Amino acid sequence: MTNPIQFLRTVLTVDAVTCLAMGALLVAAAGPLAGLLDLPAALLFEAGLLLFPSAGFMLWAARHTDRLEWPVRAVAWLNLGWTAASFAVIALLMPGLLGTAFIVVQALAVAGLAALEFHGLSLFRRAFA
Repeated sequence: MTNPIQFLRTVLTVDAVTCLAMGALLVAAAGPLAGLLDLPAALLFEAGLLLFPSAGFMLWAARHTDRLEWPVRAVAWLNLGWTAASFAVIALLMPGLLGTAFIVVQALAVAGLAALEFHGLSLFRRAFA
């Protein structure tokens, strides 16, 4: 059986690292990406900034999964919120094909991480119930 604590720590760490990478990309290249993706540079820049504290919280949660469930649950729900907001951006701003593809791919990746986090929580509950 998979160790649920190690599983959650790994998923949360991957989530945090991808947040940091995406945040760095969006902050550093908001201008060039805006033209390429047909999205406002300010939206990309601010979304990137938002990812840094999110990654910090994920890393903190990864260190506390052995005692606390709520941070993992919060990360998973925030990931689902990010996914929903991503699709709202498509509906509201109607970017071109490349911008839509960029948003869809990252939204599905974030939703996948949320699914893994919820799965890890169910493993955790079964192991320590």
